[in-house]
Amino acid sequence: MSARVQQPAPDFRCQAMVRGEFKELALADFRGRWLVLFFYPLDFTFVCPTELIAFSDRAGEFRKLNAELVAASVDSVYSHLAWWNQPRDRGGIGELQIPILADVRKDLARDYGVLIEDEGVALRGLFVIDPEGVVRHITINDLPIGRSVDEVLRTLQAAQFAAEHGEVCPADWKPGSDTIKPDPEGSRDFFARRKAS
Repeated sequence: MSARVQQPAPDFRCQAMVRGEFKELALADFRGRWLVLFFYPLDFTFVCPTELIAFSDRAGEFRKLNAELVAASVDSVYSHLAWWNQPRDRGGIGELQIPILADVRKDLARDYGVLIEDEGVALRGLFVIDPEGVVRHITINDLPIGRSVDEVLRTLQAAQFAAEHGEVCPADWKPGSDTIKPDPEGSRDFFARRKAS
């Protein structure tokens, strides 16, 4: 069964390349923190290094929000390490601040519903998982479409705000913007404020 919003995230335990070392990582390792798990098609490709570098370079912003970033592809930890050792100016990823899972059996991509079976690679799926292990957000891009780190941060912040305050976040919400109390009176207040401004 594929990952679904409001349902427990599919469990995993697999090898990963973590800052140039091989380690085993499991979903349970992230219990108590938010997790942004994102899949990419393959190492040594074209859009993928731009995403990994962009997320890695901003990993500190996610950590300040009690969230960890974890990438995953169907490549081995040895391929991840070789890509890590390749300079960025030659298409490598250099020293990333985030782990990369090695989903060589493709079970993880299959469980999360992003595996293209006949090609043996994952779509660009991204999953925001809350501290209790429940999926709160899913986006899946086609292979040639890179993701926005800003939008992922915004989505994480909206999920955290809703979880903490019980209010809902309207379109284009950003931290500090108005939210809506999810009841008839509360929503009228929100729309009245919008009309006045």
